[in-house]
Amino acid sequence: MRVTPLPGIGIRYDLSTQEQRQLSVVAHWDGSRTLSAYHNDDPDTSALSVRLASGETAALIDALVPAHHSPSLLSTTELGLVAERIELSSTSYWNGRLLGDTRMRADIGVSIVAVLRRADAIPSPGPEFRLLGGDALIVIGTRDGADAAAELLGRE
Repeated sequence: MRVTPLPGIGIRYDLSTQEQRQLSVVAHWDGSRTLSAYHNDDPDTSALSVRLASGETAALIDALVPAHHSPSLLSTTELGLVAERIELSSTSYWNGRLLGDTRMRADIGVSIVAVLRRADAIPSPGPEFRLLGGDALIVIGTRDGADAAAELLGRE
């Protein structure tokens, strides 16, 4: 990324993507932003230019980086794994049942690496661990696996 001060206007940030697309963002002193994308065959000609108010900029940031404010998504790696926090409701079928009975690792392919219960963290709970409504389970697996785990745990 290249940063260029624009006296009286703000700061321009230029980025070349892996696909060799040219993008720029001008951060104006008034808090607004101008996002521009350029033609591949003529990097000096803008294909798109959008001026965003500060609130619109914040919304775009949340869309580009969903983990930024998401209370459930903890991390994503380039290996295709996610760590997600899944709340167990008091009306869940699994409230009061053993973790091993969910067969999450065997059937879905996700691991429960910790359970957060009130102010306590229980790392690496075994199959004999009894789940309670209000528990937050930290699940690691693929995106599809985490979604399947959330669906399973949400069963009433």
